[in-house]
Amino acid sequence: MTSFLILAFLILVAGVVAVPLASRFGLGSVLGYLLAGMAISPVLLGLNVDVEALQVFAEFGVVMMLFIIGLEMEPRRLWAMRGKLLGLGGGQVLLTTLAITGIALLASNPWQTALATGMVLALSSTAIIVQTLTEKNLMRSEGGEASFSVLLVQDVAVIPMLALLPLLAMPELSGASGDHGGGHGHGGLDLTASMPVWLAALSRIAAVAAVIAIGIFAIRPLFRYIAGANLRELFTAAALGVVIGIALLMSLVGLSPALGAFVAGVVLATSEYRHELESDINPFKGLLLGLFFITVGAGIDFVLASEIWRDVVFWASVTIAAKFVVLLIVGWLYGLRGQALWLFCLSLPQAGEFAFVLIAFAVGNAVLPETLADLLLLVVALTMLVTPLLFILYDKVIAHAYCTEDERQADTIEEENPVIIAGRGRVGGIVDRMLQAAGFQTTVIDYDSKQLEIVRKFGFRTYFGDATRPDLLHSAGIENAKLLVVAMDEREQIDRLVKHVVQHYPKVHIIARAIDRNHVYELWAYGCRDIIRETYDSSLRMGRSAYEALGMDRQQAIAATDAWEEMDRKFMPEVANLYRLDIPYHENEPLMDRVKELRAEWDPVLREQMDEILKRGS
Repeated sequence: MTSFLILAFLILVAGVVAVPLASRFGLGSVLGYLLAGMAISPVLLGLNVDVEALQVFAEFGVVMMLFIIGLEMEPRRLWAMRGKLLGLGGGQVLLTTLAITGIALLASNPWQTALATGMVLALSSTAIIVQTLTEKNLMRSEGGEASFSVLLVQDVAVIPMLALLPLLAMPELSGASGDHGGGHGHGGLDLTASMPVWLAALSRIAAVAAVIAIGIFAIRPLFRYIAGANLRELFTAAALGVVIGIALLMSLVGLSPALGAFVAGVVLATSEYRHELESDINPFKGLLLGLFFITVGAGIDFVLASEIWRDVVFWASVTIAAKFVVLLIVGWLYGLRGQALWLFCLSLPQAGEFAFVLIAFAVGNAVLPETLADLLLLVVALTMLVTPLLFILYDKVIAHAYCTEDERQADTIEEENPVIIAGRGRVGGIVDRMLQAAGFQTTVIDYDSKQLEIVRKFGFRTYFGDATRPDLLHSAGIENAKLLVVAMDEREQIDRLVKHVVQHYPKVHIIARAIDRNHVYELWAYGCRDIIRETYDSSLRMGRSAYEALGMDRQQAIAATDAWEEMDRKFMPEVANLYRLDIPYHENEPLMDRVKELRAEWDPVLREQMDEILKRGS
């Protein structure tokens, strides 16, 4: 018991210390977990901890992650992605396997070993890529969806690979295979191992069909029954039980537990319990995924790596380069271009967690010699460590270049109007239409060329360009304008434009869009005095609806909302005058002290007003 507590304490402390540090330096949580595992590796070895056994347990985090992804994938959306699944995913797996197999053959490996190496290194890391894309809000981007399509096909491709590997067995290796996996693919009981091929295939199809049937006919009634008990912990236990049961069923027929969890998630994507399931499983998924990355870092054999580091670096470089070229080809052929193509190519060139399963299985079936297997394990770990660095390259160089680079010249603005609107998205578009409906002439500037082409088809005139550029503002007639509406999305650009106009054109009235309350204070400090929080009015309307839902009539709810808004508007300027640009908002003690004083002063007044409103209605 004591050794288990020490192990749990070490892992948690390593993650808690390393991940915030890695995130602070822009390295991402995945690299933080990997570095944490590397840091505690000597301690784990000293405690005689079986890191491989711990890793098998931690891989359940990948299962939970794919279940949650499945919950977000309605069957219609999955069907719409079929082209990406077959074209991108199938093409990547096939071409990468052939490319790395050819390189392994050139290195004088037997064809069986070369093919096994190609299959092992063709797979990418679902855990790392999905976690990183989610953190960076890139999962729904064009490049992110293409990457996920490939990962999904790779998870399915593990099944035929596990079926093919025993056919590549070499008699000369059979005596030296050790106990690296025996005859199963996931380190557990496989009921199909001794079956004829046709019967094993039928069993696996039946298992997938059973998962779909359970999702459709059994899980909904089960959760409906549990919901009647009104105990949150029972719902959590049932959610975990469903995922574990599906993973067990898939393992018993030699399939990927992650694939089964994904299928179950897709089936439940339209369920009324979808969000409840997601919120219950998310904390466990996060902890187990973190544990998985830590075990990968802790599993690196530094002694062996120091002896064969040249071979490790060579094969890791070959793997990343070969996969990058293949990804570039299939991505280009499929139609990915620019930033999406770069994201696609830089996301997937590493080896994945299923490589550990395939390597152990190949050794157990006399396909890979143990010396090559040890080398491949280090190659897989190194490519995983390099992946967060590739994402940093994408963030700092690729994405930045595409964000700042004008792919077309700014339009020539041929008119001067009293109103200039910077940004014609969700906010600027409505403001423009309201002003034009009242007879005011506007000049609208936006730098999203795709959005402009769409709005022009509807007859709205918008100029392409970066409104923060002084020369473009001058050509738009900023010195003679009465009003500038700053409705852009990016906070940095809003700040830059507001500061420039306040400093050089103080007579122009500025209405600026603020991202949040802190941004209001910042814009106030720059000199802007007409600031609109982008979610403020919708928040007031939701609060008013909440009042009505709790028993107020419409007039009471409106009066109560107006009272709160009046208090907030009086509150805001005084606090904003205490804001300082040179220190973070939460470290400004005079500001925080004044907020507390104002709350103590205004809360009783507001409560008295609310009581009066309620009395008037009763």
